[in-house]
Amino acid sequence: MILGVDHVGLATADPARAAAQLALLGLTLTDRGTADSYGVACEFWNLPGDAGGTAIELVSPVRSGSAVDGRLSGPGPGLYHIAFSVDDLEHEAARLRAAGFLALDAQPCRGARPGMRVVFLYLPEPAELLVELVHYGPAPLR
Repeated sequence: MILGVDHVGLATADPARAAAQLALLGLTLTDRGTADSYGVACEFWNLPGDAGGTAIELVSPVRSGSAVDGRLSGPGPGLYHIAFSVDDLEHEAARLRAAGFLALDAQPCRGARPGMRVVFLYLPEPAELLVELVHYGPAPLR
C-alpha cells in the first residue's frame, strides 16, 4: 500500500546553488547520502521541525553516466520524480507494472538514506511521470 509522499526529487548539476535557494524558502538540510547504483548524490531538505515529513530531494550526478545525466542534458534541471513511501516494495512495484508503469529497476536498489530501498518506475502517458517507490527497513540490498 502507498503510505504517503516521501519526497519530491529535483535534478540539478549545481546542488550548492539549489541548496541556497531551498534555504531561502526556509527549508533545512536534514539528511544526505549517495545512491551508488544510480551515480547520484542526494540531499534531503525539510521545513524546520518537520524532519519526518515530505522532503525536497536535490539529486546531482557524482559520475558520468549517472541516472540524472539524460534529464540534465535534455529538459534540464527541475522536477525529476515523486517518491512514495510504501509498506511492501515488491508488491507495489508489481502492482504498478501490471497497471502499465514501466519498470526501470529489475530489483530494489539501495537508496541514499540508511535502510532505504527504492524502485523506479515510469509512466510515459499522460504526464511522463517518474515514480520512486521507497521502503525503509532491514532488507537485503543489491
